[in-house]
Amino acid sequence: MSKSLFAVGLLAALALAPAPAQAVEVKIASLAPEGSAWAKILQEGGKKIGERTAGRVTVKFFFSGSQGDERYVVRKMKLGQIDGSALTAVGLGLIKGDVRVLELPFLIKNNTELDYVRDKMAPDFEKQFLDAGYVLIAWGDVGWTHYYSNSEIKTKEDLTKVKMWAWTDDPIVRAFFKRMGINGVPLGVPDVLPALQTDTINACYGSPLAAVALQWYTKVKFATTQTITYSIGALIIRKEKFAEISPEDQKIMKEEGAALGQKLMSAVRRDNERAANAMKKSGITFVPTPPELSAELEKAGQGVWEDLAGGKLYSDELLAKVKKHLSDVRK
Repeated sequence: MSKSLFAVGLLAALALAPAPAQAVEVKIASLAPEGSAWAKILQEGGKKIGERTAGRVTVKFFFSGSQGDERYVVRKMKLGQIDGSALTAVGLGLIKGDVRVLELPFLIKNNTELDYVRDKMAPDFEKQFLDAGYVLIAWGDVGWTHYYSNSEIKTKEDLTKVKMWAWTDDPIVRAFFKRMGINGVPLGVPDVLPALQTDTINACYGSPLAAVALQWYTKVKFATTQTITYSIGALIIRKEKFAEISPEDQKIMKEEGAALGQKLMSAVRRDNERAANAMKKSGITFVPTPPELSAELEKAGQGVWEDLAGGKLYSDELLAKVKKHLSDVRK
């Protein structure tokens, strides 16, 4: 074969060959502080995705709330400025409120119940997010929520006297505080530490791991032993961005996402216990919650279940479905 005929044949073969997959960079925002347990595990998961896809998919994270509070991140995702986010359930609720049913005060009592109900409800929630334009890649945990303050909280009156943070975008907190008579100070998560430093607030809430990672614990003296709810989260990606990834690499992302979620849940539960111990060693006193206050908190929490049903945040049917799953697991 002459060189010219060889060249023609080579060009023809190249024309028929499939084009190499174009590299896709996925930009993910998170409130998780750089260096925190959440950030380390997310970065490890992103690295594995890059390795398994041979660089066809790379994940770039923006930690420490550098893209703003979750309401701004959700807005940026809708505008296509950010591809995805590792959101708390508050952020997820800005997209689809039904998922917040898992965080209702005093509804879910322990990790076993949470794992069972979330596993049962996950397909429903994942479909809802897909319909809203997002692919849920991994579930995650934040932990059991305590109150932190600079004065002991032993009565309902103690709670009403403190200047308590209230996450601006959290309807559950607003409803719960209304029932308890707490006048919360509305702020985004990145504003909590500066507000504690300036005494704009003198009380806040969150898991021990969050309080340590966000440095809130350095500005409080007391914590309640009573927990109110278990905070969760998830990693989601815009459906349009996910569609840019080949089916083979989408499968890899899903597999790594499932592994990442399991690792997050395990690590967060372990590290929350360590964080609580570290807080105690730093001088923070975990004050036993008297039965009277505990009963008042639970009564208010149960009132919130109905306050936000009927389509205000979730449907009556969804709440009934969760209660049925809880009844099953408690048997």
